[in-house]
Amino acid sequence: MSDVRDSVVITASRYPHGYASVRSLADRDVRTIVAVDNPGLSVTTSRFCDESVLIPPPSNLPAYKDALLGLAARQDVRTIVPHRPHDTYLLSKYAAEFERHIDVVVPQLETLKSVHDRKRLADAAERADVAIPETKLLGDVEDWSGEQIVKSRYNVLTDEYLEDFKLEDSKIAKSVEHVSAGETPDTAALTDDMSHEPIVQEYIEGSDEYVFGALYDHGEALGTFQHRQIRGDSYTGSGGVYRESVDIQALEEAGRAILDELEWHGLACIEYIEDAETGEFSIVEINPRMWQSLACATRAGADFPYWYVLQVGNRQDLIDPDYETGVGTHYLFGELEHLVSVVREDSPFVERPSLPRRTAEISRSCLATSNFDYLHLDDPRPIVRQIQTELEGAVRKRLS
Repeated sequence: MSDVRDSVVITASRYPHGYASVRSLADRDVRTIVAVDNPGLSVTTSRFCDESVLIPPPSNLPAYKDALLGLAARQDVRTIVPHRPHDTYLLSKYAAEFERHIDVVVPQLETLKSVHDRKRLADAAERADVAIPETKLLGDVEDWSGEQIVKSRYNVLTDEYLEDFKLEDSKIAKSVEHVSAGETPDTAALTDDMSHEPIVQEYIEGSDEYVFGALYDHGEALGTFQHRQIRGDSYTGSGGVYRESVDIQALEEAGRAILDELEWHGLACIEYIEDAETGEFSIVEINPRMWQSLACATRAGADFPYWYVLQVGNRQDLIDPDYETGVGTHYLFGELEHLVSVVREDSPFVERPSLPRRTAEISRSCLATSNFDYLHLDDPRPIVRQIQTELEGAVRKRLS
């Protein structure tokens, strides 16, 4: 590519990983174009954001795809770094269209299906001899005597996976239903709610949750990273809002084994739960893009946004995969969501913590580990904008 292509597109959302990428690339003198569907997002106010453009939301997937293609066709754009759930799917399925203009690092569509389809992922895990909860289609379950979880079969519902879907019907199905031992769920209602036949997995009693991040080049690991999730945005788990970088050999082996089996190419974020009974790291899911807690990796030195740009430019030899362990980071709004979950959510599997004690824990950890996804003294506008946006949203919700 010509040197004129010096800009990188970041598909940002309300989550903080887009901002982490912008800061990372600014430190490397890489020009960033932040593509957002809401001009009020915090990242657009950052002094490190060189340009922001307004595009349609992924809920209008044909228009979202066309907008990304339009950005790819710009003479100054080098690549698009996938951050949102639909990104890698579009970049892979329509690779021929995108690669007329830019280079991208994503798996081939057939490989991607083995990650987006959690039933196929379970089969791949079995071949790789790595732990994953027993996984069945809802219609194949006859025994409900144990504790189980019902969730979407696919990470992203699209026309590629569901025959009655068109491209414009695509959506994210995040519903997760906890089924207590001996309870028989309404399978028809679950199928209707999730718009397809979901999967059922055995519930794994976990001692800890982890993330294994990786960047691969046609089956070869260029760099990996691990963090332990200390708190999620719900007290029952979910996306990490307080995390600490770690380096555990067994987790490294498990992460590489499944990605090697898939002959992976590009980004991967694998969520794990450590089985309290066996000590094994059991796969929860794989997301083929940048992840919510990316700031923990970049602060620790695992600079995935820059590594991605190096790979696109055929400069993989410049990637230094070393990172610092013991680095903790907080997503402050996520910590607030965690407290809200203590008040509003209920789970038959996870005991609800005490709200005063959990509030005190969060306060102490924020004082002891003052590394934050959005709160930076050298760039205060993003956190100010986020507070403003969230307060305005709360007021509108209360008045509606």
